Amino acid sequence: MIDSPLRGPPLRRPPLRRPPVALTIAGSDPSGGAGIQADLKTFSALGAYGTSVITALTAQNTRGVTGIHLVPPDFVTEQLQTLVADVRIDAIKIGMLATRELADAVAAFLRGYPCDVVVLDPVMVATSGDRLLAPDAVEAIRRLMPLAGLITPNLEEAADLLRTDPATDAPGMLEQARLLVARGARRVLVKGGHLRESSAAVDVFVSPEIEEVLTAGWVRTSNTHGTGCTLSSAIAALRTQRESWLEAVTGAKQWLTGAIAAADVLDVGHGHGPVHHFHRMWASDAAGVGQS
Repeated sequence: MIDSPLRGPPLRRPPLRRPPVALTIAGSDPSGGAGIQADLKTFSALGAYGTSVITALTAQNTRGVTGIHLVPPDFVTEQLQTLVADVRIDAIKIGMLATRELADAVAAFLRGYPCDVVVLDPVMVATSGDRLLAPDAVEAIRRLMPLAGLITPNLEEAADLLRTDPATDAPGMLEQARLLVARGARRVLVKGGHLRESSAAVDVFVSPEIEEVLTAGWVRTSNTHGTGCTLSSAIAALRTQRESWLEAVTGAKQWLTGAIAAADVLDVGHGHGPVHHFHRMWASDAAGVGQS
């Protein structure tokens, strides 16, 4: 008679862990460098569980955008309502909205589902120069501003929102950020990545209580596809884990600088390639490129 194998004690299940859950409401980028693909990579790299609601399908690569197929606003609303009926959302990042109708649908959702951490990246133009927001949608983005905890326009987007010319230096960026706060934004991060004559990458953070000029060294690379999407989603992910908005912004800027510094180890496409979202996790890639 063969003895039965000994059975050990029942396996213990690890304790349940609820990570911070971040939602990106944005367009899709098949090349993976921007849009919801970049946002989900960023959430994962920074310790948040990523969820997504798609507002638009794009045909694009690292060289440019060849087509945009918009998701009907009613279906965007259905995606949102179905998601939050089951999953508790800790942070929301809003990216490409494309039209007034889509922006209004997202605004209506936010009014019915308030969230403490909402980052609005007013995506108007892609890195390639392709316009991603209809002209009549700018006013709808202005109406969205008070519903967000932070907005993250670049120089051209800040100017569009204010109906003025882009700032050309840090003092001008500060003034435009102050004007956006005066016009309803709760906090503003104006991104100065297009200040090419500057010797540093300069961003300005303004809230009713704080004004900060944030600088980082320039990284010489053409792989900058999706930097705006990536920064805003990094702020959303980190705000769930930091004591203040400023800490989340500075942490996200530091992490993105490392992702840009490591970007050239990735051979993806023939245009503006992606940043390296996993530069802190793929240790062999990060070696020697100033992991931050």
